[in-house]
Amino acid sequence: MICASARGARTRASVAAVAAGVLLTLLTGCGASGDEDGSAVAGQTRHGHVEGAEETAEAQWRLILADARGGRIHSLDPAAGKSVPLADAAGLTAMRTDGRFAYLTTGNTLRIVDTGVWTVDHGDHVHYYRAPARTVGDLQITGASGVAGDPGVTALSTGGAVRVLDREALDEGDIRETARIAGHLAVPYAEHLVVASHGAGRVTVHDRKGRRISQLPESCPDPRGQAMTRRGAVLGCSDGALLVNGQDGRFRAEKILYPGTVPDNERALEFRHRPGSNVLAAMAGDKGAWVLDIAARKWSRVGDAVPALAVNAVGEDSPVLLLGRDGVLRSYDPATGQEEADVKVLNDTGSLTDTDGTRPGPVIEVDTVRAYVNDPAGRAVHEIDYNDDLRLARSFKLPFAPAHMVETGS
Repeated sequence: MICASARGARTRASVAAVAAGVLLTLLTGCGASGDEDGSAVAGQTRHGHVEGAEETAEAQWRLILADARGGRIHSLDPAAGKSVPLADAAGLTAMRTDGRFAYLTTGNTLRIVDTGVWTVDHGDHVHYYRAPARTVGDLQITGASGVAGDPGVTALSTGGAVRVLDREALDEGDIRETARIAGHLAVPYAEHLVVASHGAGRVTVHDRKGRRISQLPESCPDPRGQAMTRRGAVLGCSDGALLVNGQDGRFRAEKILYPGTVPDNERALEFRHRPGSNVLAAMAGDKGAWVLDIAARKWSRVGDAVPALAVNAVGEDSPVLLLGRDGVLRSYDPATGQEEADVKVLNDTGSLTDTDGTRPGPVIEVDTVRAYVNDPAGRAVHEIDYNDDLRLARSFKLPFAPAHMVETGS
């Protein structure tokens, strides 16, 4: 097995076979440890290896892109700078990921594609894997609004019910539903499922087979948006966010209230962040972004004067990224809200300024050293070095318009 520091930056050069052999020899005994809150992340994850997979010395990031016209899905390897066809999904309206699998919404069907790259995080070290990509199959589903997964299960939020898929079965190319729970959204956490319901926002904890274990005393009214951090599961609520954490089967919840009254059209509806980090970003309607610092238990706003198209958060002591409707990508200090850098990345945003939801807008994906912005009008994906004043590192030219994008390998 190959163990690597979870805090180290990703390199883009290939690792020589000799170096890999040394790592295999010296680091075979790497052990697991808990996270910064002592909640034993490693105890919640399997080793991660599946038959036919290759363990690698570095993260195998892939950008999964969808052609707006034909529904053809492509996989772009940023290290190699090449894209290859991956699958088809005619009539695609949305694309989500749990870090390895892409979930493609087409009408009442959810097509599941194994992108062939993933990471298993043991807290103090990680394991990286690569396997052949493939289409797993289709699931008849209505209104899939959220996907959240861990090495044990993936939870699909479908509006009125949470459908739980066995992750080991998915790894083997089989779709196996193990539970269906009444609720609006869910986050797999600490070998359980945290589920929030519509209306008053009752929050319950279930085991992996769907059996209810407990109801938390805190509520989450009108739940929208969820995230998984090292400090716990986060649910977006009309009055703020609910942080749920636990250990040894005992769970507690803490409400992080908005700073004052927030209109419905400015509340956070979807959280974006680098996988595992404790700083989240969300659109504040079409004016700037919310920043939620889980460690500080604090909300703040950045870019209030900027009509926003997309946002994302890199992590602690790192910038929050906001893409404006003017095509400019801006970075902000999450602690002070001060703008630090900007760069023009989109030249044609005319087709992206509608607000009726009929056209997918660009997104910002982030990993340990780079950010990526899809440019449908320019038929490209732009790679940004967010640690170097938003330097435009590369632009990947494509033979199609990348209308949808997610990043896998995390």
